[in-house]
Amino acid sequence: MMKSIFAFVLSWGFIIFILWINVAHGDMSYSFQEEMKRGSVIGNIAKDLGLQIDALSKRRARIDTEETDKRYCDINLKNGELIVAERIDREELCDEKASCILKQEIVLENPLELHRISLHVQDINDNSPQFNEKLFVLEIQESAGRGARFVIEEARDVDVGQNSVQQYSLEKNENFILAAKGNTVELVLDKELDREKQKEINLLLTALDGGSPQRSGTVVIHVTVLDANDNAPVFSQAVYKASLPENSPLDTVVITVSATDADDGVNGDVTYDFGHVSEDVRKKFAIDRKSGEISLTDAVDYEITKSYEFRVKAKDGLGLSSYAKVIISITDVNDNAPIVSLKSLTNPIPEDTPAGTEVGIINVQDRDSENNRQVRCSVQQNVPFKLVLSIKNYYSLVTTGNLDRELVSDYNITITATDEGSPPLSSSETVQLFVADINDNPPVFEEQSYSAYINENNKPGFTLCSVSARDPDWRQNGTVIYSLLPAEVNGATVSSYLSVNGDTGVIHAVRSFDYEQFRSFKVYVMARDNGSPPLSSNVTVSVFISDVNDNSPQILYPTLEGSSFMTELVPKAAHGGSLVSKVIAVDADSGQNAWLSYHIVKATDPGLFSIDLHSGEIRTQRDILESDSMKQNLIVAVKDNGQPSLSATCSMYLLISDNLAEVPELKDISYDEKNSKLTSYLIIALVSVSTFFLTFIIIILGMRFCRRRKPRLLFDGAVAIPGAYLPPNYSDVDGAGTLHSSYNYDTYLTTGSRTSDFKFVSSYNDNTLPADQTLRKSLSDFVEAFGEVDACSEVR
Repeated sequence: MMKSIFAFVLSWGFIIFILWINVAHGDMSYSFQEEMKRGSVIGNIAKDLGLQIDALSKRRARIDTEETDKRYCDINLKNGELIVAERIDREELCDEKASCILKQEIVLENPLELHRISLHVQDINDNSPQFNEKLFVLEIQESAGRGARFVIEEARDVDVGQNSVQQYSLEKNENFILAAKGNTVELVLDKELDREKQKEINLLLTALDGGSPQRSGTVVIHVTVLDANDNAPVFSQAVYKASLPENSPLDTVVITVSATDADDGVNGDVTYDFGHVSEDVRKKFAIDRKSGEISLTDAVDYEITKSYEFRVKAKDGLGLSSYAKVIISITDVNDNAPIVSLKSLTNPIPEDTPAGTEVGIINVQDRDSENNRQVRCSVQQNVPFKLVLSIKNYYSLVTTGNLDRELVSDYNITITATDEGSPPLSSSETVQLFVADINDNPPVFEEQSYSAYINENNKPGFTLCSVSARDPDWRQNGTVIYSLLPAEVNGATVSSYLSVNGDTGVIHAVRSFDYEQFRSFKVYVMARDNGSPPLSSNVTVSVFISDVNDNSPQILYPTLEGSSFMTELVPKAAHGGSLVSKVIAVDADSGQNAWLSYHIVKATDPGLFSIDLHSGEIRTQRDILESDSMKQNLIVAVKDNGQPSLSATCSMYLLISDNLAEVPELKDISYDEKNSKLTSYLIIALVSVSTFFLTFIIIILGMRFCRRRKPRLLFDGAVAIPGAYLPPNYSDVDGAGTLHSSYNYDTYLTTGSRTSDFKFVSSYNDNTLPADQTLRKSLSDFVEAFGEVDACSEVR
């Protein structure tokens, strides 16, 4: 009945104790029994820390251990419970220590928190008492008196407290009773022995623990009755102590025990042996039976076991024995390098991460002790990171400067931990940290500006040029897309002229260009990346249109009047070299495509007239003779200098006469075409003007201020042609020709460039020009199409 009550109270006491939590200064304590099943609940971490359940996952809650590599408990992130993660054997962890405490750490991140917990492993009665030997042999002299005591090696129960050995019982017999106190078990001779009656006695000794249910262990004590042996061996010390550095070589003599026996002969011969010791002690040490030397047989490790405590036995020849205690302390040497563990790492990190940002958590452990355990931690100097001691042996890896993925895309950060032992030991851990790209670089064109050249009359779709921009960012942040900026060219949108390939930057012509409409224009190309937000840059593309010879010369004078050409009147008194008329022509092309040359391809009298190759002036080659025909017909061809050359022709009709009376009737002046009234009116007007000119010729010669310019070459290669593109009936000062007008028209054509400009110069007095509206309109169109008109006047 009492046992049941005791078990009931103990069970409820354990339940209350396991629910009790002590939280003080950041420490928490939990108690639970050994050998609990995996998944068994120890406590609720979330509740004890005052955290929401989801906070455990968000803050990466986990268990770290201090003294062992095994993790015996874990956190259930779904409900916050602290559960058993692995079988826990208290005897394996703490041997026979009364208190078995596992030190664990709860680590929370963001922000970093460290909570220490102590797990008190409570013993259960899962081990029975055991004797070192199955049979104890005692040899007792029959002369032993009543009350003689004989020490029996005690039983060992690896459980602790109430679950360890609590009592002994001896099988009932006539000669011996049992005396047990603490760790000492003795047989007490209650009745003298008589070897003649009984030479041997077998006794059953039982050791009982105090667990529930109770466990026991037995051993047989075999007593041999001998003749008298009055003295047992006596050790020189009750307790032997020695220190042994870890990693000592095998066969090292640790300590020597010594015992003496006052008896003589066989009764005084002493041998040594271990008492009741664990298998670990028997594996690590050996004792010489004769000398008592205890030597090392297996390597010892301070980090595993810091000391060994066991009993040795001295036995004389006839079986009397005594015991002594041996304590061997293991001293630490610096044989463990620090261990660097990466607990958390943010990878990759954006390149715009500010300095001082925590990107990782490092834990450093050294299994050695004292100075050998003190660790310094550092990173190499050539990376923008440093270690900051956070809590205990935890370090935060933080940034120290700005990051730029375009310069360095990843870092191999070597973390080195060095202890303060002698000599110091160190270890390293390399962490690869990647830098994530952000869109911080706009596309940059390879050139500051681009120029494209294209001949006019191109086909739509012709490739002008290609622009290229580079963006050092990554993936979509570095993907470049090209487009034309909205603008107008000659009143039309730029997209009606050009297009750009958004992927390659190749610029194509949308339509055919005409050099005579415009010669160049500018567009702006934008390069935009695909980041968010996108970045862009612009570049200017200048498009230059080159001229091709696609326009024939246009003859402005002489012009058709109706269906007939106009007629020039030439005085009979004209001498050789006299200017009698001029062919005026223009070409809408430019450069060499607009260089014009004049040729007489057919004439009534081939030797009478010549035409200047460049100016188109028609002059007499010799004096006019009476025998020369009055009607002269010239066919003039005007050619440009293009490849291939284009040309135009016109007919020039000349009448040789000094007055109207000598002029044959108009009906006799026939052409291949029909005569028109307009031609007749023109002849009459020319005769009138010629008469007026002869009257004032002397006054005009006296008032002349300017000399007629002769053809010259300009420094830049341009040809200046005096009197080029004259109005009709131009006459020089010699008086030859129908009209004596004081107007000089200069034409400038460059000879060195395809893009040369054409300049037409008119007179100050437009009222003296012929009244022919066709000529006026042609000249007006010519000036509008080919350049600004400047005026100069020359008085003849």
